[in-house]
Amino acid sequence: MAQFSPHELADRLKDGLLSFPATAFDAQGELAETTYRDHIEWQSGFDVAGLFAAGGTGEGFSLTPEENALVTEWAVGSTRPEVPVLGSASGSTKQAIRCARAAEQAGAEGILLLPPYLTECDQDGLLEHASAVCSAVNIGVIVYNRANAIYSAETIARLAEKHPNLVGFKDALGDIEHLARVTAVNGDRLFYLGGLPTAETYALPLLQMGVSTYSSAMFNFVPDFALEFYADVRRLDHAAVQEKLHRFVLPYLDIRDRGKGYGVSIIKAGLRIVGHDCGSVRPPLHDLREQDYHDLERLVRAANVADVPTTQKGETR
Repeated sequence: MAQFSPHELADRLKDGLLSFPATAFDAQGELAETTYRDHIEWQSGFDVAGLFAAGGTGEGFSLTPEENALVTEWAVGSTRPEVPVLGSASGSTKQAIRCARAAEQAGAEGILLLPPYLTECDQDGLLEHASAVCSAVNIGVIVYNRANAIYSAETIARLAEKHPNLVGFKDALGDIEHLARVTAVNGDRLFYLGGLPTAETYALPLLQMGVSTYSSAMFNFVPDFALEFYADVRRLDHAAVQEKLHRFVLPYLDIRDRGKGYGVSIIKAGLRIVGHDCGSVRPPLHDLREQDYHDLERLVRAANVADVPTTQKGETR
């Protein structure tokens, strides 16, 4: 059973760093429960505001509804009580409702509503889709503005008026005009979080628009660095942010951009490098190529963003 009301959840999440833990797989590509639980326990040991199970970095798109429910249940059971776990809901409306209800039953404090699967949507359709999911649960709901689910400011306002448990708006579009409309129309009724790939790159400018937090994928393997970066952003310490961008984030992006789907693969590689191996990615993604892996390992060492066990040197998959 959830410990936070939707309003309390929003207050908790809006002023701290968020992350999407990688889902652990074994050598056969099946869920690795012990490894995943260990990863969640490690992640929740830091001062993170919330963890999203089975999200994008968690390869939620490759999980069955049954696996989604299991991953969320394991995350809830492995995190500190002070760190709320949120599940994810995706696919058709019926599947999204199923995932949302399973997350609530597992004890998740909220859910992230991902776009519907492979179809174009108008605003009336998006309104009905999100409304159905909000109505299906009592826990907090955050809508994910990306891909084929671009919610207008007015649609968000209608949802917020109808559903008190709608608490957040996550943006992966990066359209400043659209974001300005959403935040202006909805004000502090919601909290706003950044969801662009490698959100650190956009964190400082978006803070000026009221996007007070973001989901950090790299928190998975360089949690101390990620937390320091977030603290610099919230202090508006431009010099510190620029230093960290140049020292690690921008070179990291150069490696990430070498392959499609590397946004997730590079996280799994980073975890292996720092000694918290969560296995390979599932198809249709693929692991980093050997040279890319070695380049990432050298970067992690040179930037001094994490301790790298000596046994990891030269190790690839």
